[in-house]
Amino acid sequence: MTYENIDPAEIEKFEKLARTWWDLDSEFKPLHDINPLRLGYISQRVQLAGKQALDIGCGGGILTESLARNGAFVTGIDMGKAPLQVARLHRHESDLEIDYQQMTAEAMAQQYPGKFDVVTCLEMLEHVPDPGSVISACRRLLKPNGHLFLSTINRNPKAYLFAIIGGEHLLKLLPPGTHDYQKFIKPSELAKTLREQDLALKDITGMTYNPISQQYKLASDTDVNYLMHAIYE
Repeated sequence: MTYENIDPAEIEKFEKLARTWWDLDSEFKPLHDINPLRLGYISQRVQLAGKQALDIGCGGGILTESLARNGAFVTGIDMGKAPLQVARLHRHESDLEIDYQQMTAEAMAQQYPGKFDVVTCLEMLEHVPDPGSVISACRRLLKPNGHLFLSTINRNPKAYLFAIIGGEHLLKLLPPGTHDYQKFIKPSELAKTLREQDLALKDITGMTYNPISQQYKLASDTDVNYLMHAIYE
């Protein structure tokens, strides 16, 4: 039996919420709110037009569609059946060409090594048992000089306070139980994994949230949410 780097409980969690993925006032509102920042971070570092791009953990396709609108030839993969059904339906409504597949990053790397100019894996690493296995798959999927974009949550008391106590319980930005603190990843840990996979870290940028203005912004503060850009040189 082939080992799959998935957590069934995590998949079930998002399966139950899938029907509201494109509802701007649903549990996925934070993903819609941060998507312009994520897309901006990516497009400032790589020209997407004409590139082969892979969105790992694509869910209902929020970032995936944005990559396609910016001219990339996009494949989106996820292990959740319901989110992919939502993504495929919305793809047709948006008149976009996106290849959605129910597949792990590891399986994708076996079938399509060295295919992609750009690989994104955002808000996904903290939901799998072995993030290092995903990073290894990302490296195998990239062409030489390909770009890898990651985002996840730091592991420290401030991150627990902001992401779980604040985000899930006080402000109710996300459903309780969305995150498991033990699965949060320190930037130093992620950077070490990148080095072990011969991926050159080019940038780390934080993402902060102001509960008064209800605005997200990119910043130097990586205490809670952060993004990374690496290149397979």
